[in-house]
Amino acid sequence: MAKLSDEGLDLLFRNARSYNGFLDKQVSEAQLREIWDLLKMGPTSANLFPLRIVWCVSQDSKEKLSSLSSGTNAAKILKAPVTAILATDTAFYKHGPRLFPVADVQSWFTDTSGAPNEAAISGGFRNSSLQGAYFILAARALGLDTGPMSGFDNAAVDEAFFAGTTLRSNFISTLGYGDPATIFERLPRPSFEEFTTIA
Repeated sequence: MAKLSDEGLDLLFRNARSYNGFLDKQVSEAQLREIWDLLKMGPTSANLFPLRIVWCVSQDSKEKLSSLSSGTNAAKILKAPVTAILATDTAFYKHGPRLFPVADVQSWFTDTSGAPNEAAISGGFRNSSLQGAYFILAARALGLDTGPMSGFDNAAVDEAFFAGTTLRSNFISTLGYGDPATIFERLPRPSFEEFTTIA
């Protein structure tokens, strides 16, 4: 497999930043669909895709979400072209027969009563978090920027957006064309020797 060019590595990692604000430029539904079509190609355990996304585009949805967010996050949500709620479907395994037909995965993730077991809870959260990272990289690859955040009331967001479902919020992220005036200088990054070990 060919190595990604320096330009591509800069776009995805070295020059990419998390933005606190965005230019007054809209993001289309076609772009949201492009993000999904890229991120869904990233690996998840047993190909089970626990991530679900609500794209808050309307003023009503942004106001509802911002009212459940803390500190400066509320204003960021209101001003961004889109804010994505990235959630975990705790019953993701129900799609097993179609997405992973080679095994009875539902039995891996349910207890004797048919309720989600610990493997479902931890595995769903882990894999939806992985897919959240794919979301960030997919957006960057398509020329967009993100502002991921966790400063919100998860329980209130779940009640407001996911009541009566098996979905639970993981994190949220603004999305658009980043305004360079809204970012700080890049903060320090640890060296290989500091934070890794070869065993």
